[in-house]
Amino acid sequence: MASQKPQNFQNHTRVVPLYHMFVFGVFLINLGTSIYRLVKFGSWVSLVNFLVALALIVLFFYVRVFVLSVQDRVIRLEMRLRLAELLPADLRPRIPEFSLGQLVALRFACDAELPALARKVLDEKLSDSKAIKRLVKDWQADYLRA
Repeated sequence: MASQKPQNFQNHTRVVPLYHMFVFGVFLINLGTSIYRLVKFGSWVSLVNFLVALALIVLFFYVRVFVLSVQDRVIRLEMRLRLAELLPADLRPRIPEFSLGQLVALRFACDAELPALARKVLDEKLSDSKAIKRLVKDWQADYLRA
């Protein structure tokens, strides 16, 4: 992925224009027109069209939530394995103390800085993922995110 733009805290979020803008935009237009037809004509067909349009909007959000949930489970497993390998012996028993949000934020830290950063997160009870990500000095990009 060398051709990718270097990733950092400011640009690490992922937006897929065809999904986030085009598909969602079309679904919103469809919902708007179905509401208009329902109000204007009030038929059973327009009611069904409205319900389908509403279902598509709900589906749009659930698809994203389901994908991110699977991704978070993979990150949790990956980070627990990584921490078990990299943390000093005194910190390994504390791996279960990490919340999912902390693990997701810590994944951007390089192997060299991960032990010290993990200790800081646990000792200072840092839970804000943005604050944890800002502490990362040597950002490790993740271009394979959902």
